[in-house]
Amino acid sequence: MESNQRVCVIGAGPSGIAAGKNCVEAGLDVVVFEKNDKVGGNWVFNSKTGHSSVYENTHIISSKALSEYEDFPMPDDYPDYPNHRQLQAYFESYAKHFGVYDRIRFNHTIQKARRLASGKWEVEYLNAEGKLCEEVFQALMVSNGHHWDPKYPEFKGEFSGKMMHSHDFKGVTEEWRGKNVLVIGGGNSACDVAVESARIAGKVCMSMRSPQWFVPKFMFGQPSDVFGARTSWMPKGIRQFATRKLLTMLQGPYSQYGLPTNIHPPLSHHPTVNSDLLDFIRHGRIKPRPGIRRLDGSMVEFADGTRESFDIICACTGFWTTFPFFDKSFIDFKTADKVPLYRKMMHAEYGNLYFIGLFQPIGCIWPLADYQAQLACLEIQGKYQRPADMKAAIQHEIDHPHFDFESGQRHAVEVDYHSFRNDLKSELRKAGVDIGKPPMGIKGRYKKRPATATPKHHAVAA
Repeated sequence: MESNQRVCVIGAGPSGIAAGKNCVEAGLDVVVFEKNDKVGGNWVFNSKTGHSSVYENTHIISSKALSEYEDFPMPDDYPDYPNHRQLQAYFESYAKHFGVYDRIRFNHTIQKARRLASGKWEVEYLNAEGKLCEEVFQALMVSNGHHWDPKYPEFKGEFSGKMMHSHDFKGVTEEWRGKNVLVIGGGNSACDVAVESARIAGKVCMSMRSPQWFVPKFMFGQPSDVFGARTSWMPKGIRQFATRKLLTMLQGPYSQYGLPTNIHPPLSHHPTVNSDLLDFIRHGRIKPRPGIRRLDGSMVEFADGTRESFDIICACTGFWTTFPFFDKSFIDFKTADKVPLYRKMMHAEYGNLYFIGLFQPIGCIWPLADYQAQLACLEIQGKYQRPADMKAAIQHEIDHPHFDFESGQRHAVEVDYHSFRNDLKSELRKAGVDIGKPPMGIKGRYKKRPATATPKHHAVAA
């Protein structure tokens, strides 16, 4: 492809602004469409579009050391786990610093994206005034995220109380005071909702169908992902063995909490990072429960035959991976166990279509989405050559995951952070780009990789 291509980026969340930044640096004519009035995607609290999934007290679950873009450090005064306001301000500062902000069309909603016979992309959208418009682009980068289309569980019977999804949870109000609350799930959102509601609710229970690994946010005085990064060089079996031993030593057996024992090794499914849940359980403020058999008015019957009454049920049951602007006959990954994309970004049949940030690392998406976008821009410029047999390359990637992740839609795009960074590093090397080692030191905070485009200090509004 030529370097003067027009590129459409869908979404101005963390991955979308990284895509825009790399297009700007590559000299590409880029337009970023964002249906909200701010950058940040899910990290825009009280988003008018209904896209946001953060609540009042949301903090990131990966540390800033492994969450910040590697060429744009977060401010030194940010805590190890920043809150959503700090993150949204950080994303806004990033977009403005790299010249992306002026390329974003806010309050613009993509309606359809169609591939023409010429191979170009016809993009149909509603502009800020609600007028339907069309434009044609030579390349399309999809960054609409995969944590926005809530997946609701299905049960026999009906519930007469308030039923909601974690996607719509914005905080615990007086409505929750003294109420009996059931949280469905054992992932990060479920733990957050359970802990938050336990502060004022009368009773809080957590229903888990399957066991989880619960990882504290800090280990030996360091963020757990920073501590864990020290073992990233180990063979995966040894890493899993060591992680199991460490968590068992720190927490004891899960059976003493009333939680199901996990027979699968750590890192084989997405971990739950939370430092409060186990304490709340041992304090009697959160009570574990098995899976749900059926609903009956205010009563919930669990798999063990017990029945309890609840006022509020919050389903923290994940999200579908959907693209409402694509015809389902064109691309539909909604129920896919494994998403068939090379490096989780390149489609086998469409060389000018890129998915940026469509992966779920044991860690943070954003720094690696930046490298995906850089790779896409290098290909658009003709500086990178993808594998000749894309279908074989994609199948090889599917058949050789970083860990033996559990099957199912939840792990359709799961990767190991450090292994995936190495994968992208190897691809970028083919184009003559060396991103070096991760910018993280052993002691204190972490070392920065020099970047001529980034000043040593930058202002971010808190």
